[in-house]
Amino acid sequence: MTSVQASDDRRYVLTLGTPDRTGIVARISEFLSDLGGWIVEAAYHADPDSDWFFTRQAIRADSVSLSVYELRERFAAVAAELGPETEWTLHDSGDAKRVVLLVSKDGHCLHDLLGRAAQGELPATIAAVIGNHRDLEPVVRAHGIAFHYVPFPNGKVDPEGRLAAFDEVRELVDAHDPHAVVLARFMQVLPPELCEHWAGKAINIHHSFLPSFVGARPYHQAFIRGVKLIGATCHYVTPELDAGPIIEQDVTRIDHTAAVSDMIRQGRDIEKMVLARGLRWHLEDRVLVHDRKTVVFS
Repeated sequence: MTSVQASDDRRYVLTLGTPDRTGIVARISEFLSDLGGWIVEAAYHADPDSDWFFTRQAIRADSVSLSVYELRERFAAVAAELGPETEWTLHDSGDAKRVVLLVSKDGHCLHDLLGRAAQGELPATIAAVIGNHRDLEPVVRAHGIAFHYVPFPNGKVDPEGRLAAFDEVRELVDAHDPHAVVLARFMQVLPPELCEHWAGKAINIHHSFLPSFVGARPYHQAFIRGVKLIGATCHYVTPELDAGPIIEQDVTRIDHTAAVSDMIRQGRDIEKMVLARGLRWHLEDRVLVHDRKTVVFS
């Protein structure tokens, strides 16, 4: 299922990061103006610590008499002028994007994303769902989406079998060439080589306000510490566990009367919202990654 964008709402979305200097905005504006480009959204950020400049520009597609491919070819010369370190993308918002979800048994994030897709609120098609348990298969199939079951053996007992399972998952995911691979409470740690393979598009929701309470059972860790705020973190997946660039976070307040079950219930609400926002911003090309940090033009 997919969210369909009206043709008159199509945008060419340019994102760019480059070492900061004077004249960057003027050069980009000149390039777009010469083509008749109608800028409908523009955001900028200059990071004084790294001396890098970031921007996201949205241009009405119908204001430019070029395809996105031709526009990329022409802008490549501008990017080259800005320097060899320049990182940029240029996408057509009318091009359909695909998402693959990885799940285990806990279904609240899956239910939320399926519902958003069904309501046309997610700017992508959910191409498939892959689970290491069958618990969520019925709801996925009820939405008309393919579900693939890949059992995972105990890694301590059968490490080769676990790697073989990940090889199968990789093959299933890559068959859809997705723009995002979402670990929607997928209770398996991706091997480093898979993190690298899906770098920049594997997105995880961690039920903790990172960097606090990394790893398993964060609500139990938080309960023991007597915290007064609990939260969730949406981040890109990297080989370092729960340490990838952060896209979005949120928190809610609790008090001393909250049991672990109360914290889990309230935390699930935050997880759903944080994951949905982070995924949407990723799909709309609003997230720029530089080193271990993100710039999010939300």
